[in-house]
Order: sequence, then structure tokens, then C-alpha cells
Amino acid sequence: MDTDGQRNAQGLHCLVTGASGYIGGRLVPELLEAGHRVRCLARSPGKLRDHPWAGDAEAVRGDVTDAESVAAAMRGVDVAYYLVHALGSGSGFEDTDRRAARIFAEQAHAAGVRRIVYLGGLTPKGVPEHALSPHLRSRAEVGRIFLDAPVPAAVLRAAVVIGSGSASFEMLRYLTERLPVMVTPRWVHTRTQPIGVRDVLRYLVGSATLPAEVDRTFDIGGPDVLTYREMMRRYAVVAGLRRRLIVPVPVLTPRLSSHWVGLVTPVPAALARPLTESLRHEVVCLEHDIARYVPDTPGRPMPFDEALVLALRKVREAQVATRWSSADVPGAPSDPLPTDPDWAGGSLYQDERQLPVAASREALWKVIEGIGGDNGWYSFPLAWAVRGWLDRLVGGVGLRRGRRDAERLRAGDSLDFWRVEEIEPGRLLRLRAEMRLPGLAWLEMYAETDAEGRTRYRQRALFHPRGLPGHAYWWSVSPFHAVVFGGMARNITQAATKGMSARGSAQRAGRIRHRRARGARR
Repeated sequence: MDTDGQRNAQGLHCLVTGASGYIGGRLVPELLEAGHRVRCLARSPGKLRDHPWAGDAEAVRGDVTDAESVAAAMRGVDVAYYLVHALGSGSGFEDTDRRAARIFAEQAHAAGVRRIVYLGGLTPKGVPEHALSPHLRSRAEVGRIFLDAPVPAAVLRAAVVIGSGSASFEMLRYLTERLPVMVTPRWVHTRTQPIGVRDVLRYLVGSATLPAEVDRTFDIGGPDVLTYREMMRRYAVVAGLRRRLIVPVPVLTPRLSSHWVGLVTPVPAALARPLTESLRHEVVCLEHDIARYVPDTPGRPMPFDEALVLALRKVREAQVATRWSSADVPGAPSDPLPTDPDWAGGSLYQDERQLPVAASREALWKVIEGIGGDNGWYSFPLAWAVRGWLDRLVGGVGLRRGRRDAERLRAGDSLDFWRVEEIEPGRLLRLRAEMRLPGLAWLEMYAETDAEGRTRYRQRALFHPRGLPGHAYWWSVSPFHAVVFGGMARNITQAATKGMSARGSAQRAGRIRHRRARGARR
């Protein structure tokens, strides 16, 4: 019986790690579209439930550093995608990456997995591994672990990925749009080979059906080899901006560069640093052998300018499927919620406020779900801005991650320095703080109806302190709660009421116009 042929005819069973991240969240629907079955391994499977593809894919709980959960996730799997890394989790991230890759390779072999597919970073020719940035060095080591393992592996190596919401694209976009004159580091003269995210996904999907004897690395890139300076100038042309003046200086180290990028763009310094460090060396594809197995079509791989046009269109039409901030922040709390039955967290400070709303629950919910990003936080903007700047100064994500979608939220979305922990459309939005804090923090917003059928807004800020610094933090900021949280509650209810009034006025105006039009026809 031709088992392999039967499997290919029916589609493969694919395991995707990193499904909550930028690439993984886009790969899952592509694999489903190709006729494969998909299982996602996630530390918090609930964060995947609101993705459009969630009902068509299986989600299991686990972590790549936990051999038992990886073994369970591997059962019955044909192809295992490794799209995670420990970057930003601290100085020991290389050890964590190494350990996780070994566990993944060992469990794939034990489960009889037919292939591992890994997306790594393109490394420069002739540069010894010890001279690479920690980010690239770790990516290279993970790829080598998979190639040394018994399971055949396809290690795809990419440089700059261009797509709506990617960290590389956001960095390029904000630097170019915000700075008509730029004093830049020397790495703006380094050549690189960017690739559109659609081509990355095409190669990843195609790698699932590679012949069994293929066990190697593949360099993947677009048709253009450009310096970062050229990419910024071409972005300005595509975006319709005036020509940018770029002045490179030799004094900006990778560390200083990352803080400079963090200052100008929403990408925090912790993520900007590995990106800028990777630009110290020229990273250009040495081969394009992937095309033997995943044939290119006319116009593919996509030229750089076309990738920019598509990315900008997605951003402007608010159709960004995933963002660089989709993935969990390393070290973010995964403790039980204070509302969980098994909560036994000791001290829990609360600030709770309730106000009646002269509007429908639907109008109130629209304001709640639209909070953050360009809409702001409905109270004392300067205080929120300062809190965001302070967070970035200590290496946090800051306030400028914004929103994936201007109107809709889903579980797992990043929202400035919060993460959507729970959302019950029309009723509850619970956010978990991802800013640097001496404890765990949540913000809950409810749209409710009281016993008499009137709309009510309820808001709770919760804080579980960690040690004495946590208690000191709460009491130091509590005097400002009346301004920040009190103002937020009042302004949200007022916005809902004004929105209701505006819609009522528009409806009345429409009825008047309709009556006048009927009278004119008579």
C-alpha cells in the first residue's frame, strides 16, 4: 500500500508552532487552503480562537521547552513547522533556543514526523559564526540542530521580510515617514535582499511536500538587492513622500541604533536591536535552489516596490492579518486571572467605577472596543504618553504598538502596552498589561444593563503586587487614579452618549431629506 501517496492525496497533517506570531498566524490559513490539516501548538490556545481560521485548525496547549507537551502535539503529524524563538527573553535566550530546538528535533523523530521546516535568518558569506550578532548566531545554530537531527529538515533563511505589520516593514515605514532628514548609522549602506511575506509563505507551504531526500538550507529572497538607504528612498517614492535626506554617521553602535529606532518607531529597542545588529553584515542570497522544488511564476518572487505597494494598501485598508506585536512579549505573565476559580494570588488591589450611560449597550460597546491606538485612552493623554515613554526607557514595549484593526479586537491582539486577554463581544473587554511592572495588572471594561434596563458602564483596574516594590508602586500611583481611571470612565460614557446623539441626528436628518424628496416628487 502506498502510504506516502495516500497521505499526499489527502493532504498532510501539519504542526505549526508560533501560530500567534506574525508568520505563523499567516501560514495556518495558507496550509489549510493547500488542503492540509493543521494543529497549532500554543502556550495560550485561547488567543487563537478569534482568528478567521480558528474553526478549521486544532489548537493544543504546550511549550517548545516542555518535551511532554511537544511529544503530545507531534502525534500523527507529518510536517512540523518551527517558527518560534526566545529572542528578547533575556541574556540566556541562546540557551533557551538551543534547548527548545533539541527537544523539538528529538520529539519529531520519536513521533515519526516526516519533515521539519524552519524559518531562520540569512547569514553573511565568509563571516565566522562567533562574529555574528547573537540573534543571527542563534538562528544559525537552531538550523544546524535540525539539519543534524534524523528527521529531514528544510531550513529557509530570509533577510528582511516586507509585509503589512512585519517588524522590518514597520521600522522602514516609520523611519521614512517621520524623518524627512535622517542622521543614520553606517548600516544604511549595507546590502540586503528583502523578500515579500507572500513569497515567504509560498516557500513555507511548498516545503511541506519536498522529497524525503532533501535535507538542507535554502536561501530565500526577492529579486532586488538593496541597501537600507535605497529601501528608505524607494519607500518614500511608493508612499508619495518628498525625497528623504539621509546622512550616515559612524558613531551609532547597534545599541545606540536600537534606541534611536525605538525612539522614532513603534518597534521597541529590545526588538529593534537584533534587527539593526543583523544589518551590520551584507546578507544576500548565495543560491535560489528552492525554485527547483517550489517553482517561481511570472512576477514571483515579488519585486521590492510591489511588496511595498501591497503592504501599504493593507495598512491603509485596515486589513492587516497579523503584526509583529501579535506574538507574546517574552516574559509576559501567564498566571491565572484574578477571576479564575483557582486564583490564590494573595493581595489584589482594585479600582472599580460604575456610571450610567444615556446610550444603548451597542453604542457603549463600540467605544469600548475602539479604545487605544489612534483613538487614545479617554483620559489625561499626557499621563498615558509619559507612562509609555517610561516603559520604553526601561526596555518595555511602550504605548505605540497601536492596534491591528481600528474598530475590531480579537483575543490575543496587542493594544498599545496591553494584550487582549478576553473579549466577549457586546459585554466585556479584559486587557492584561505588558508594560514593565512590579506585579500583574489588568484593566476590565464592561457594557451592562441594570435591573431597570438602563445601560451601565463598569470598569475595574486590578493589580497583584510582586513583593514590597509592587505594594509601593500601587500606593505611589493611587493618588492619580481619580484623574486617570475616573476620567476614563466619564469620557467613555460621554463618548458613547455623543455617538448615540450623533447617530440620532443623522437619522433625523435622513428622514427629513426623505420627506422633502417625497414632497418634491408630488
